[in-house]
Amino acid sequence: MNTMKKLGTHAAMIVLVLGLTACAGMSAQDKNTAVGAGAGAVLGSVLTGGSAVGTVGGAAVGGVIGNRVNP
Repeated sequence: MNTMKKLGTHAAMIVLVLGLTACAGMSAQDKNTAVGAGAGAVLGSVLTGGSAVGTVGGAAVGGVIGNRVNP
């Protein structure tokens, strides 16, 4: 069990590092779109009790709003 916990921790760290480096070449508008989609997905999930439709809908709306916000 301890080996599985270490493997999961290492996998999570690798995903985190790769996710952070993926944003390095993005424009400000792209970053705003990604942040808006992420925030919209979380908010949509919370407001609909974890519904997949609410999560996807929130991500779509949040992405559009994030795309339109000027930094």
